[in-house]
Amino acid sequence: MSKEGAIRDPFRELVEAYALGSLDAEERVRLEAHLATGCVDCAKALGEALWLVSQLACLAPAAQPSAMLRGRLLKTVRGQAQQSDVQTSATTIPSWMWGAVAAVMLLALYNFREARSLRVTIRQTQAALNEQVAFQKKSAQELALARREALILTDPRSIKVVMPSTRTGLPDLHVSWHATLGILISGEKLPPPSGTRTLQLWLIPKVVGAKPVPSLTFRPDSDGKFQLLVENPPDAQLDTKALAITEEPEGGSPQPTTTPIWAGSVAGK
Repeated sequence: MSKEGAIRDPFRELVEAYALGSLDAEERVRLEAHLATGCVDCAKALGEALWLVSQLACLAPAAQPSAMLRGRLLKTVRGQAQQSDVQTSATTIPSWMWGAVAAVMLLALYNFREARSLRVTIRQTQAALNEQVAFQKKSAQELALARREALILTDPRSIKVVMPSTRTGLPDLHVSWHATLGILISGEKLPPPSGTRTLQLWLIPKVVGAKPVPSLTFRPDSDGKFQLLVENPPDAQLDTKALAITEEPEGGSPQPTTTPIWAGSVAGK
């Protein structure tokens, strides 16, 4: 190794540390004084080191800087700023260091935005999954009701009841009552109740003098059709003499307030 190379080697080591911003004040002043002499090799080495540091910011993986790293970086910047107030211009923070700080802060901002975007995506995905689960649950419930209605209609143990209207021109209603699955009533071409009034089903007990037992309320659709499923009738099949439907105020009534529009006798098998 030549004498000149031996003298220059310590400065080469300082150049790399200088580029990383890890020199203390005395070493930095010594290196900058050496660079001021016009040393071509050290100037070239410093340029390469600064270029490498700038590339590290671009190649850094997308990750939020740790609290410890941010604290140490800010501590270093504050310390350098305080020293610049009492030292000459030769000891001020070099411009490349502010570029490195800016690169780190931009990286942190980018990662913050990416994390926020990820949280939004997760919320949107979760909402879509919840909607899908709700749809599947609703579909399963509708399928279960359809199967129940089909069983009530087809099971030979179901009692069939025809409910003719007490008013001229209104169609009959048809009832299938299964002792365990419930009551299914259907009809079509029915006029809608006036205003907000509703139709209500009543079970007429066999016991003499007993009051009608209130059940569900309903309204036909815009085409005059309806299908009412009473899954849990308020009275037992064997204790019921007849079924009746009246027009009642919205929400129904505890006891009939009008004359039945439809009525049919329950004949047990």
